[in-house]
Amino acid sequence: MRRTTRMTAALTTPLLACGLLTTEATAESPPGTPRHYLTQAIDWKPCFTEVPAEAPPGAERLECGSYKAPLDWHRPHDPTDITIAVSRLKPADSRTTVLTNPGGPGASGRMLPLMFLAGNRTRLTDNAEIIGIDVRGTGDSTKASCGGLTYPFHLDPRDRGRANVDAVHDAMAEYARTCQEKSGALGRAITTEQTVRDLDLLRHLLGRRKVSWVGYSGGTWLGAHYATAFPHRVERFVLDSNAEFTAPWQQVFSVFGAAGERRFRVDLAPWLGRHDSLYHLGSDGEQVRRTYERVRSKLVERPVVLPDGTVVTATQFDLGLFNSLYAKASWPETGRQFARLVALVDQPPTAAATTAAAVDPVADATEGTLMNILCNDTPFRGDARSLAREAERDGTRYPLFGWYRLAGPCAFWDRPDDVRLPTPTGRGVPPVLMVQSVRDPATPLEGARRAHERFAGSRLLTVTDEGDHGIYGGDNACVNDVVESYLVDGVVPPGDLSCAGMPLPEPAARTAAVPNPLREVERLTKVIGPLPG
Repeated sequence: MRRTTRMTAALTTPLLACGLLTTEATAESPPGTPRHYLTQAIDWKPCFTEVPAEAPPGAERLECGSYKAPLDWHRPHDPTDITIAVSRLKPADSRTTVLTNPGGPGASGRMLPLMFLAGNRTRLTDNAEIIGIDVRGTGDSTKASCGGLTYPFHLDPRDRGRANVDAVHDAMAEYARTCQEKSGALGRAITTEQTVRDLDLLRHLLGRRKVSWVGYSGGTWLGAHYATAFPHRVERFVLDSNAEFTAPWQQVFSVFGAAGERRFRVDLAPWLGRHDSLYHLGSDGEQVRRTYERVRSKLVERPVVLPDGTVVTATQFDLGLFNSLYAKASWPETGRQFARLVALVDQPPTAAATTAAAVDPVADATEGTLMNILCNDTPFRGDARSLAREAERDGTRYPLFGWYRLAGPCAFWDRPDDVRLPTPTGRGVPPVLMVQSVRDPATPLEGARRAHERFAGSRLLTVTDEGDHGIYGGDNACVNDVVESYLVDGVVPPGDLSCAGMPLPEPAARTAAVPNPLREVERLTKVIGPLPG
C-alpha cells in the first residue's frame, strides 16, 4: 500500500564514466553517483546455514547480501550512507534480472523470491535472476521508526462525539510527530524519489543495463516511478494489484472504504451465507452483514477476551474482517473466527490480560517506512475538519471500513520541501503489463483503469469475477501464463486482455495448491524471521 514535471539536479547530472563490465554489455552508471558507491560489490552468501522446515524446496539457493547508498540522493557526496539489504535466486543461466517488491509501501521484500519457489513458478525461477529488496527504511535495511506507535485503531471512528473525534485527530497528530521524530534525517529521505535511485544503483551493481520488475500493490507505484525516472533501464515490468500510481497517495488511500465494502457485500458475506449450516451467521449476505453489525455493537459495549487472553474490540473486528478480504483462501478461518465471536459476545465478561505488547522492530520499521513514503511523496490536501467530513461521508456509505482515514496522519506532517516526484505518464517507457482483479478490496479496478489510461503503452490484464489482492504467482494458470510469456519470453500482449478468476473456497477443503502470493510472503517472513545481511 502502504505520491510535477521537474526532476532534481541530482537526477539530471551526466552519467559518470565508471561502469561495471558484464557478460552482455556495460552496465551504465547511475547519474550523479560517487565512485565509491559504483565500485562496491555485493558479497552474496547463502541466507541459511540450515534451511528452515517452513521454507519451500529450493530455499537453500537463496542468497543474501547488502550494499550502501547515500542517505540523501540530493546530496550524494555527503558522508552519511545507509544499508540496503537484498536477496537473490539465481539460476545457472538467467535471461533477465527481475527486481521484486511486495508493496506496503514499506513491506520487507527479501523473502519474496521464496514465494515463487513455493508457487512452483519454475518458468520464472529457471530463467531469471530474482532479487528481493528491503527498501530503505524497512526490514533488514537501515530502519525507520514510529516509536512503536501505529494508526489509532484503538479509537472507534464510528463514535462521532466531539470528544472522540478530537481524540482521533490528536492521536493522528501524535503518530505523525513521533514517526518524524524517531525516523529523524532518514525519515525525511524515505521517498519514492530516493528509493528509485537506490534501485538504479542496485541495477548497476548487478551488472545489468536493464532490469525487469514484479511489483504488487504499493510495488506498482514504485515500479511505475522507477520506469518514469529511468525509462531506458526498463526491460519488462509487471504491475500487479495496482495502486492508482498516476494520482497522489491521498487518493490511493481514500478508496479502501468503497473497495472493501464491495468485496464484503458481493463476495465474502454471501459466501458465509451459503455456508450458514456451518457458520450460523445468516442465510444470505444481508443477514451476515446484520450479524456483523450486531456483534460489532456488542463489542463496543464490552470487548471479548479470548481464551489466550487476546482482547477483541470493535475496531479489531473491523480490521480482521477487512484483512480477510485480501485473500479468499482465508475465508474458512474467517468464518470460524466470526462464529466464535458470535458465541462469545453474549457470555459473561472474562478478566482481560493487561500485559503490554513489546515493540516489534521489524513491524515498527514497516510502519515508519509506510508513513514516510505516504506523507513525504505527495502533498496532502486538507485538515482535521476535512478529515471529519470525509469520515462521515464514507462511513455512512461504506460502514465496514469507510470511517477510517488511513492517510489522515499526513494532515499533521511536516513534509520535506525538496521532494520532486513526477507524475508517471508512460511516455518513452516500453510496454508494461498491469494485472488487476475486478473486486480488489485495497487497490480497486477503477483506480487501475485510470492509471492504465494515463500510462501510455500499458496493457491491462483484467481478472474477472475475482477479488484477491495479489494474483500472479498464485493458482490462476491463465494469469501465470500471460505474465510469464511476457516476463520470461518477451511476448507483449497486443492489447488489453482478460482471464477468469478462481472459484471461491469450500470450507472443508484446501482450495488451492498455491496460496495467495502476498499472504505467502507474509507467512514466510513470519515463520522464518530475519535473514542475514
